[in-house]
Amino acid sequence: MWIDVADDDGAEIEKLQRAFGLHELAVEDSMSGAQSAKIDFYPDHVFIAAKAASLDGDEIAYTDVGIFLTERRVITVCRMDARFSHKLRSGARRIAQRKADRAEYAIHDVLDRIVDGYFPVIQKIAEEILLMERRLLDDSLDREEVARIFQLRRETIHFQHVLIRMFEVCNKLANLDVPCISADAKPYFRDVLDHVVHIDAMSNGLIDVFRTALEASNLLEQQRQSEITRQLAAWGGIIAVPSAIAGIYGMNFANLPGTHSSWGYGFVLGLMAGACGLLYLRFRRLGWLRPARSRQPPPVQRHDPGGHTGPGPRFTGFTPPRGRAQPASS
Repeated sequence: MWIDVADDDGAEIEKLQRAFGLHELAVEDSMSGAQSAKIDFYPDHVFIAAKAASLDGDEIAYTDVGIFLTERRVITVCRMDARFSHKLRSGARRIAQRKADRAEYAIHDVLDRIVDGYFPVIQKIAEEILLMERRLLDDSLDREEVARIFQLRRETIHFQHVLIRMFEVCNKLANLDVPCISADAKPYFRDVLDHVVHIDAMSNGLIDVFRTALEASNLLEQQRQSEITRQLAAWGGIIAVPSAIAGIYGMNFANLPGTHSSWGYGFVLGLMAGACGLLYLRFRRLGWLRPARSRQPPPVQRHDPGGHTGPGPRFTGFTPPRGRAQPASS
């Protein structure tokens, strides 16, 4: 028997506690708003606290899922009527058809759905940061984009903490002698454990991408500032020549060259233009005076049925593992 409830005030779980003798500590943990993933063993049942994750706008939203397991009964409790609760109920018929006489297989399906929900979360973050990484090669990131990188980094670090606790839960179910979990069901929990390990490796790679993106942004910004500094110095040197000549002739000395001749004015102007032209060519050859780089607009986002956005190639680096084992028929 499988009982699924969405209980935000504790009224339903109290009824279940009285009806099935659930331990009060497990009930308290199932109603906690900040409970980490874990597994606890009691004389007649097992309690599993898990965390489902989904994207809610620009942030990762977590749903606490409490699971009570006995030999013939499964009770799942969500503290709110969240998106994962709807997905779980929509798949209830398929889950109930698998090994209906063994509650442990229903636990596997619930945990499998939770872990599979991690893939779109981590892939969406990866696509967004890689689009930013491509864009910073053409133009510097603005303040909002840098703040977004730090926000994604914080979300990913928090997500890693959730993965660590979920790894501990799945590892115990797959490798330890757990009450109500038979040896025949352990390969299914090892499959979920492999998925958690894969996602953890993906999140570790994302942390490196964040670090690389920030370092590249700093290096490119320093390079652009250096180019601007060289350009200002070059133009300052060019302007200094006519300014110096004009300053000298502005002192009104009587015996300055060309002051009492008809060709003096044109000669001085030609001298200024020639000196400025030579300096300009010299600075151009040195690379100090280059055409300004055109600022390209950000890439236009395009919707893709497979979840890919942006003009670049589809991001295929983070792909859920395939070929999941199916339960043997009874």
